[in-house]
This record gives sequence, C-alpha cells and structure tokens, in this order.
Amino acid sequence: MGDHSRREQLGQILRFALVGGVNTATFFGIYLLLHPWMPYFAAYTLAFVLSMIGSFFMNTYFTYRTRPTWKKFLLFPLTNVTNYVIQSAGLYALVSWAGMDTRIAPLVAAVVAIPFTFLLSRRILIPGTGAAAAGAAGDPARDRSSSTV
Repeated sequence: MGDHSRREQLGQILRFALVGGVNTATFFGIYLLLHPWMPYFAAYTLAFVLSMIGSFFMNTYFTYRTRPTWKKFLLFPLTNVTNYVIQSAGLYALVSWAGMDTRIAPLVAAVVAIPFTFLLSRRILIPGTGAAAAGAAGDPARDRSSSTV
C-alpha cells in the first residue's frame, strides 16, 4: 500500500470517527426525545433507523467521498444488521443483566459496535474495497454506473 493509499485510509478512519460522533449524538438525542413516550426498546429502534439514514448520507459524501446511489442506499442497511445485532444484544445485556440505566445503555452498546460498522460500511459504499481498491477511494469515475439518490 502506497503512502497516498495509507493517507486516504487514515483520512477515511478519521472522517468515519467524526461522522460516528455526530451520528451517535443524533441517535442519542432522538432516543432521549422518544424515551418518555414509548418503551425504551421501541425508542431505541426508531432512533437507530433515523440515524442510520443520516449516517448513509454523511458517510457517502463526507467519509468515503463517493456518490450515493439507490443500490448503496438499499444495501447500506444490510451493513448495519451486524451493528444492530451487536448493539441490541449489548443493550439487552447492559439493561437486563448489568442493571444499567436505560438512558445510558444504548450509548455504551453503540461504542462497542464502531469497528464493525466501519468495515462493513466501507465495503458497501466503496465497491471492490480491498488492498487494490483502497487507493482508488474517492474516484468519482467508480460510481457513474448507478443513478444517484
């Protein structure tokens, strides 16, 4: 991997972390707004879905600097299935087994899922991601085959 490829990948990781922070704050804010009005798990799920839509656009435009397409938009939730399962299991365990407050547990569970989400979202948003494709990240010619969202 060349220096440019390493710099680009490091840039992606840093941008992903920034987007993740914004997305987590958005998720947590929505969750806290919904929490008084519905069961905690329903509030968690709705906040998760809404923040995932925002995450798609932030990661597409900012993190990976690629164009959003309908194909990517439709596949992006699949990458979050693992994230959702990790967070849901963590949430359940933290609340039921560890007795953690339902207002804080989703935040803790979300932190654990971060590395998995990065790898999966990168694979979806940058098709062909691998050692050879890492250097081509951000190449606008790569995304011309699909219509944009």
